[in-house]
Amino acid sequence: MKALISVSDKTGIVEFAQALHQLGVQLLSTGGTAKLLAEKGLPVTEVAQVTEFPEMLDGRVKTLHPKVHGGLLARRDFPEHMAALKEHNIDTIDLLVVNLYPFEATVAKPGCTLADAIENIDIGGPAMVRSAAKNWKDVGVITAADQYEAVIAELKASGKLSDKLRFALSVAAFNRISQYDGAISDYLSSVTFEDEKMSEEYVPERAAFPGQSNAQFIKIQDLRYGENSHQQAAWYRDLYPAPGSLATGVQLQGKELSYNNIADADAAWECVKSFVEPACVIIKHANPCGVAVGKDAHEAYAKAFQTDPTSAFGGIIAFNRPVDKAAAEAVSKQFVEVLMAPEFSAEALEIFKSKVNVRLMKIALPKGGKTDWDNGRNAVESKRVGSGILLQTADNHELALADLKVVTVKQPTPEELNDLLFAWKVAKFVKSNAIVFCKNGMTMGVGAGQMSRLDSARIASIKAEAAKLSLQNTVVASDAFFPFRDGLDVVVDAGATCVAQPGGSMRDQEVIDAANERGVAMVFTGVRHFRH
Repeated sequence: MKALISVSDKTGIVEFAQALHQLGVQLLSTGGTAKLLAEKGLPVTEVAQVTEFPEMLDGRVKTLHPKVHGGLLARRDFPEHMAALKEHNIDTIDLLVVNLYPFEATVAKPGCTLADAIENIDIGGPAMVRSAAKNWKDVGVITAADQYEAVIAELKASGKLSDKLRFALSVAAFNRISQYDGAISDYLSSVTFEDEKMSEEYVPERAAFPGQSNAQFIKIQDLRYGENSHQQAAWYRDLYPAPGSLATGVQLQGKELSYNNIADADAAWECVKSFVEPACVIIKHANPCGVAVGKDAHEAYAKAFQTDPTSAFGGIIAFNRPVDKAAAEAVSKQFVEVLMAPEFSAEALEIFKSKVNVRLMKIALPKGGKTDWDNGRNAVESKRVGSGILLQTADNHELALADLKVVTVKQPTPEELNDLLFAWKVAKFVKSNAIVFCKNGMTMGVGAGQMSRLDSARIASIKAEAAKLSLQNTVVASDAFFPFRDGLDVVVDAGATCVAQPGGSMRDQEVIDAANERGVAMVFTGVRHFRH
């Protein structure tokens, strides 16, 4: 049995090659890999000795040769193939171990030049991988270090690889080639070509959206059904999921997550992790029906639940703090579909043991930083339309106190300003048209998804009344501007004393005049948060 090894990432390769050698496998290799194996005392034959042709063009040409591809592609069950190999003195290659030049890592580096990117496009590696993967019945193709253990285990057990493992390795290989080529296409089709600047040192400008989108996703699981029971569905994650995102979570107990569970859980997790203080978010049908901050998880939950106890029934709950015994005892009194937190205490887990259908999800909070990735957020969002897709940068805007522009005679109090920032965070996660009443770090009434902003405001008032919550002296966040004064009048009639809205309407002055007439404070944020 012969193995051809040519790897860019040499993690674990010496140990793997040593294990192959101990099993009697002959080792072929190229360039730096061959040198490394030889230094470790392994008997290795360089590919150039097999092909009788030297590596050339700075290593660009070394494995593109019939003695390599013939050895990989020949079908052992075709006599004419084996006769051709014998005629041309070509040996079969039974194992191919290849990982590719680090193109993705190279272009991710700040200041990457176009020349560096191009130089890290692997040619021979993908060609060999495709050859071996196509001939999976006879050749095992290993493209990642985490496959080494399974390969050695089967070789030790039976002296060969099973058809099942070889096929799985082939699928993984073609997936890797697809990912690699997609990354190259994404990069090159985003580059702005400037003829006068095309030197070796040229760091190209890149468009936010490439000429061809090649998003890559890995299936996490098949789902029982989709949004409705007659629809089929599956859950996929990004090829490289951001730490702290929903896809990185671990389910600790409960029934399998459904399509709607996952969609609602994502809304809850994205909202709750936007708060620094201990927070709780309750989601129902993708909208927050209760959001609050408190001194701990228990207090945050108690306040969030008050907003809309009826809608909270069967909802999705997320915390940005560990769930302790007190919080678990409170939550366990209601029917909850999914409960998410960075951690659960031993007492909390014990409380939920009897609630076997409750899905507990443990998700580490992102470490935080300057980039969307650091904060566990998507950088780009997508939406399918007929025979197409809409792509946009994600709505990751964070409003600061300094961004608020007071436009009325009355000035907001410090307490109102804090509540406005809280309300604005919540409004970003409420379906448009969105109206959110808040007070003391707690939602008091939420109106979502109406065709009219007036109706959203009225619904928020109705829900507050049903929950026996007073809207007197509350603040209000509106995700988009008030086109007329009537929307402002409705929220002020309900009890609001301070309002945040983006501004930007042709009738801004009319609304400002109405606020001054009603004696309330109003601030412009300069940003809207449509969420459809």
